[in-house]
Amino acid sequence: MPFREINAKMVEATVVPGQKLYSQRGAMLAYRGEVSFTPNIQGGQGGMLSMIGRRVAGEATPLMAVEGNGTVMFGHGGHHVQVIELSGDTLYVEADRLLAFDGSLQQSTMFMGSQGGVMGMVRGQVTGQGLFTTTLTGHGAVAVMAHGGVIELPITPGDEVHVDPQAYVAHHGDVRNKLSAALGWREMVGRGSGEAFQLELSGSGTVYVQASEEKL
Repeated sequence: MPFREINAKMVEATVVPGQKLYSQRGAMLAYRGEVSFTPNIQGGQGGMLSMIGRRVAGEATPLMAVEGNGTVMFGHGGHHVQVIELSGDTLYVEADRLLAFDGSLQQSTMFMGSQGGVMGMVRGQVTGQGLFTTTLTGHGAVAVMAHGGVIELPITPGDEVHVDPQAYVAHHGDVRNKLSAALGWREMVGRGSGEAFQLELSGSGTVYVQASEEKL
């Protein structure tokens, strides 16, 4: 595993010759050894389409490619950091919560409305978060950020999990997501998010939820 949790807000990554890590710009706290940090205009393994998706989502681009021989400590804004291991599956992570990940993972961008229909589009309008979610696929580790800690909620067939869209961090598995309005349109006037909208996840997998709804 390239990431080792130092404490709740910092992880240490091992960098070896011939392999890359990618991190959010500004995430490096300190490092040892011969390590280089280079802006990556291709946005990781996803290529130009991934980069375009990130630009549309309003994210800070490019990512930083981390190479060399040594160790690097990552953290950002004092946020809680959670390490997620992938074993050939796909992780869907709110793009602004992505801290660092293995360069071997395939990166792409998913439009949230593609699974949630028209209501999926509303999600970004109401919560202020992007309509695009980053997907990472393969074998490796991902470090994500959250406010106030993260809890893993299992998703099992026939037992949907409802999450406040602003509390959503990431999910993986064979999962469908759908945004629904829990209140009538008149009742939602003046409401920023919260209980007015719910992200419904069904299928089989895990969803990661943060303790605070504060936007990163």
